[in-house]
Amino acid sequence: MAAPALVPGRSPGFRRHGWNDRLKRERTGNPRRCKKESRRTLHSTPCQLPGDRHDAHVKTTVTELTDQLVASYARAGGINHLDGVNLPAKSAVACITVDLLRLLFPGFFDERTIHSAEIKMVTANLMDSLQGRLEDEIYKSLQYNCRQESRETDLRGLANDLTCGFLSRLPTIRELLQTDAEAAFNGDPAALSKDEVILAYPCMEAVAVQRMAHELYLKEIALLPRLMTEWAHSRTGMDLHPGAKIGSYFFIDHGTGTVIGETAEIGDHVKLYQGVGLVARSLAGGQKLRGQKRHPTLQDRVTIYSGATIVGGETVVGQGSTIGANVFLMQSVPPHSLVLSEDVKVKVMDKRSRVPGTGDFQI
Repeated sequence: MAAPALVPGRSPGFRRHGWNDRLKRERTGNPRRCKKESRRTLHSTPCQLPGDRHDAHVKTTVTELTDQLVASYARAGGINHLDGVNLPAKSAVACITVDLLRLLFPGFFDERTIHSAEIKMVTANLMDSLQGRLEDEIYKSLQYNCRQESRETDLRGLANDLTCGFLSRLPTIRELLQTDAEAAFNGDPAALSKDEVILAYPCMEAVAVQRMAHELYLKEIALLPRLMTEWAHSRTGMDLHPGAKIGSYFFIDHGTGTVIGETAEIGDHVKLYQGVGLVARSLAGGQKLRGQKRHPTLQDRVTIYSGATIVGGETVVGQGSTIGANVFLMQSVPPHSLVLSEDVKVKVMDKRSRVPGTGDFQI
């Protein structure tokens, strides 16, 4: 007889409903077995490894492990969310973000070709689906952050208004993203076309998600904006906070490791390379710094090369300036400045003259 089907991504023997049924019978003493379990073979025993003496031992171990973990929920309660309001679902927010990208870039995030004759119908169907799902997640965010005197009906109505307001901003976001695509294509001689930029360049996805999340951030919607940008962060390696203000014609070349903090302000025609950080000077004040300008300002037409770090809310990089690679900048610079790091020394030597046995490189 064939072994029961496995749940994808789970270890052998971990079947749907299996542990709940086993634990319930164990605690109630109910000897009844479901039909599926009565057909179980020895090889499908949950978590069975070579050397396990008996299935009853596994049952006992599972119960003990469960009790230990549940006990830790009481001891370390600060990382639980039990008996509270329903939080936005990360998986749902990820699906919503993908569908929003489909609306922003029709044809680029779809698996089939969309013809111009059907674009209105396709867009209407997707918009209808998105509106309901996004409203649900915004409603959860409002519940999480609402005042006690707010009524549930007020929150549902507010969620609907915020959802419609956000979706109405998509045409404006598209206009900004068109400038971003143009900046990426014009700024990278390796780009074959704007189609390649939109389809393949991670900066387009990261910046598009940040621009959408920024709209929700401005409405003071909790959790949801950060979930969106962290989803993009996990995919692209770029950490762009939804609170950052970013102008038009923005391009991050390569992009891996780029960090843009919450209160950073970026002008138009700004270009960054991989590993650039727009960060705070010190976070020793913790939550007391909330709401203060902690991250730098880049004026128009600034270029910052890889590995540079610009620090502090009072730091302003003047218009038309260029910051060289690996510069650590903690002060403002006037417009049209060139900032370089001159203290770095590079030593070139003949490897053949080194003492044998010391290896290729030593610190």
